[in-house]
Amino acid sequence: MATWLDMCEPDEADLATISEELGLHRLAVEDAVQEHQRPKLDHYESHLFLSAYVAFVNPETERLGTSEISVFITPSALVTVRKNHSFDIDQVVARWDTNADLAKSGVAFLLHGVLDYIVDTHIDAAQLLDERIEQVEEALFAKDVDLKPVQRRSYRLRRSLMALRKVAGPMREVLEGVQRHGAAHLVDKPMRPYYADVQDHVLKTTGRIESLRDLVATLRETELTVQSNQLNVIMKQVTSWAAIIAVPTLITGFYGQNVTYPGINTEWGFWVSTLVIIVASVGLWWSFRRRGWL
Repeated sequence: MATWLDMCEPDEADLATISEELGLHRLAVEDAVQEHQRPKLDHYESHLFLSAYVAFVNPETERLGTSEISVFITPSALVTVRKNHSFDIDQVVARWDTNADLAKSGVAFLLHGVLDYIVDTHIDAAQLLDERIEQVEEALFAKDVDLKPVQRRSYRLRRSLMALRKVAGPMREVLEGVQRHGAAHLVDKPMRPYYADVQDHVLKTTGRIESLRDLVATLRETELTVQSNQLNVIMKQVTSWAAIIAVPTLITGFYGQNVTYPGINTEWGFWVSTLVIIVASVGLWWSFRRRGWL
């Protein structure tokens, strides 16, 4: 039978007792207390030390949140050290209860529950980001789209995706390290398919994240293209109205010269010039309207 000990927000003094009893390395204990460790698996003479993060996306702000956990893996005990209460250890316990028939595998069984929960949070975060990126894509091609909120949202999703990549990407090396070490010491034969399944989920998640990064980059290029097209439309509209305004300016300017012209100093000459202005302006407006410039 294996022993599990869970600690939340401990300091070095809290870890000192179990450190002596389990023979934990001093550097591993320091890493367990310090925050913002990179996801990794360190090999020591008597145990393994694992550092990883669960990930979750705030549905309202679309920002990625993480919670760090450190794990000491010994032949007879598993010690989980949570940096805060955001790591839902009850979800891990629920996985152990679901697969209680595998409990005879000891530490390998306990560690699998922790890793499975961590990787599942990465999958859920990637799924939510994927759905939100699709919404941005649909909004980008909507009629009369306002690019400012779309660009801000796209930037937030890109940053969340990058943050998820930092915590999910290294899990591939972590799983490979566990299985390499566990081939002879930790992971017994009944547990190997379960670890392989978790590793498969890791590979799928990292591949999905990379695909989403490419999609976000494509969306950014599309945003610039749409912005350029909107600018072209505005330029067409401005140019069209300038052309329409130029007609009465030209005619009134011509008649304002000190030269003799048909209808000078007559009422009908005034009405003819006015009619020419109206007809020419309306004609240009209709022509530009038909071409979609106005």
